[in-house]
Amino acid sequence: MPSLIERVRAGLLASGSPVLAGDQDFGGFGTAPSGMLVPAAVLVPIIRAPDPRLLLTTRTSHLRNHAGQVAFPGGRIDTGDDGPVAAALREAQEEIGLEPSAVEVMGMGDVYQTGTGYSVQPVVGTIEPGLSLSPNPHEVADLFEVPLDFVLDRRNHLLREAEWKGRLRRYYVIEYEGRMIWGATAGMLVNLASRLA
Repeated sequence: MPSLIERVRAGLLASGSPVLAGDQDFGGFGTAPSGMLVPAAVLVPIIRAPDPRLLLTTRTSHLRNHAGQVAFPGGRIDTGDDGPVAAALREAQEEIGLEPSAVEVMGMGDVYQTGTGYSVQPVVGTIEPGLSLSPNPHEVADLFEVPLDFVLDRRNHLLREAEWKGRLRRYYVIEYEGRMIWGATAGMLVNLASRLA
């Protein structure tokens, strides 16, 4: 029986369409035309262990976009970045003090378009447990871990509805020990889980 990390690695190599192309799959709220989307990348850091865990951040409350939300480390792809992998590793170093050399990149998840105008490329990688990380206090309120098997279990992908700007919006939520993973972060995890099916 392959390990969960081996199943994720194999899933990243599998072809197929994502379950969610982005927030527009829930009604198109505020999504910019595809030619106007800002390229971005996030690191999906999986901690290598007998029971692998996913490392996530909580963004600080004063940020302009996604304040206080649970997120992967990442951001826009700068002109100096050599593609999405370089951008995701650079952002992870800036946000949580994760050295790029400490990440073993396994592959790419499905691109996810956000309602705030970003086209986000998830970069999935593994890291060793017990790394000394230093979150940037201007961007990251805290770091926490969630069991990987929990976030990839479809039974934990809850579909919710809320009104936003006069329209009913649907979105996925993954709740774990009082934490709420939702929006683009949850959408990318839903897509990753579908690759393991």
